[in-house]
Formats: sequence, structure tokens, C-alpha cells
Amino acid sequence: METLLPSSSSKGSLSRVLGFGRAVWQGVVPAGSVVWDLRELLAVEQAIQAVIPQLLLLLLSSSSSLEEEAAERMEDEEQERLLSYWQSVGRGHQVDVPRDMAEPIQQLTRNNNPQERQSIPFTLIQRKEKLGDLLYEKRQYGKAKWACIRMKEKQYEQSICLGFMKLMRYICEQNSSGLYLGITVPIVTIVHTNEAQSAMTQAVTVAYYLPEVLQDEPPHPFDSDIIIEEWPATIVYSRSFRGITNEDSIMREINLLAAILESPELCLQDTFIIAGYTNPAAANRHNEIWFLQRP
Repeated sequence: METLLPSSSSKGSLSRVLGFGRAVWQGVVPAGSVVWDLRELLAVEQAIQAVIPQLLLLLLSSSSSLEEEAAERMEDEEQERLLSYWQSVGRGHQVDVPRDMAEPIQQLTRNNNPQERQSIPFTLIQRKEKLGDLLYEKRQYGKAKWACIRMKEKQYEQSICLGFMKLMRYICEQNSSGLYLGITVPIVTIVHTNEAQSAMTQAVTVAYYLPEVLQDEPPHPFDSDIIIEEWPATIVYSRSFRGITNEDSIMREINLLAAILESPELCLQDTFIIAGYTNPAAANRHNEIWFLQRP
């Protein structure tokens, strides 16, 4: 006995054909007993053609959603990895790196390549060398605006780490412009010594040079501890050194440069600058000690 598919051009054709196909698959209706009506098949073809674009859109949408989820997952994993690294470094300096630093750390890391960094402009006045080795440079820095924060922690490393994190938030959109400001190098720290120049005081100032395009109208920081200051033009004597910066290494570099300079008395005797070209979490930092010539 033959089973005849009813002839129809309605939208139900596809459902009926699928229903008969299921019945044949399950053995309820013998395959050889089904007579396929041409009009019914044409209606099915039209129904399939109408559905295919929707299926393709659904597949593309699903694929796009999966890619977005994967990208978000990778971003979260990268953020967590960077935060964990900074927290590990922070513990070595007895500094707590809070979770709200995750985004600024990630943003600064992504933009921390030589092409993205702006060096603070200066005019080279003199290079002092001995047997091919650079002893120091004499430079002139122009008048400029800096974002500054004063810190007074128990240890120098704690002060620069906490101060740098505050400046990172300012650089990474926590300012009146709502924009990433861009990194400039070096980040500098003003340090002071006692009159005998035998020890450092605890109070330091960590400062970020505002990029050239922001010098006229610096964005206001959300953090009230950060102050925008204009520093006068200054002549500095600069000597490079590498490694960690703490009270011992800074005092050693101060004494070394004082011994090299022909006339150290021309410089301030209790105020110096540590210029950092790499972030405090870096293993082998590039630093400079600056002596400031008296006005």
C-alpha cells in the first residue's frame, strides 16, 4: 500500500515532509510506500531556501559570540596574570597592590613599548667621559608641568611603589579628560638628605611629566593627593645606574657622583632626583641620579 504525501504549497509542507521522513526512519512507514508529490517537494525547497539565510545569520552570530567570549576570557586571564605578578613584587617591598589596580596595570603594560613612550625633552650641554666610559651628562630641562604626589612611607621603595600606583590611575583615565594620557619617561622621585649627606629623609615626591600636548591644559586628577606643578627650567648633572633603588643604593650613587663632579658645591646639597626609566616592578631597572644646579 502506498502512502501519498498530500499536495500543498503552504508553509506546513516542510514540517509534513520532515514528519514523514521521521516515520520512515523509525520504520513506521515503509520507505518504498511513500509517493512524493512534485508540488509538495517544490514547496519544501522554497521553505528551505527561505530558512537558509536565517540559519546562516544564526551560525554567524553564534560564532561571533563565541569569539567575543573567548577574547574576554583571554583578557581577564591576562589581567589576572599581570595583577598577580605586581602583587608578588609588591609583597617583596611590603606594599599591597589592590585589585582595582588590575585595569591600570594592564593598560599601562599594553602601551609600554618604546614607540608609545615619550621622552622628556632636554638640551645636552656636556658629556664627561673617561677611557670611553660615560661618567655623567650635563643637561638643561625646560620649564614644564608635572603631576606630583608626596609620599612619606617607612621605606623608600614603599613610597615610590604607592606613589607610582596613584600616578598610574591618573594616567589611565582617572582624570577629567577620561582618556589614557600616555606614558612619559623618566618618572622622577625627588629625595632629600640630612645636612651631613649621610642619610635620606622619609619624605619624597614622585612626579610624572605631562606629555607635550597636555602641557597647556593638563587634565585634573580625580585623586586630590595628586597636584599639578610647574617646575622652572633646571640644569642637572646626570649619571646612569642599574638595579633596585633603596636608601643604600641611592646614597651610594649620590656619593659617587659628588666625587666625580669637579664642582659639586654648585649643586643643591640636600635635594636630588632619582629618574626611573622602567616601572618599579621591573627586575633590572634603568635609573639615573640627578644633581640639581643651584639657580
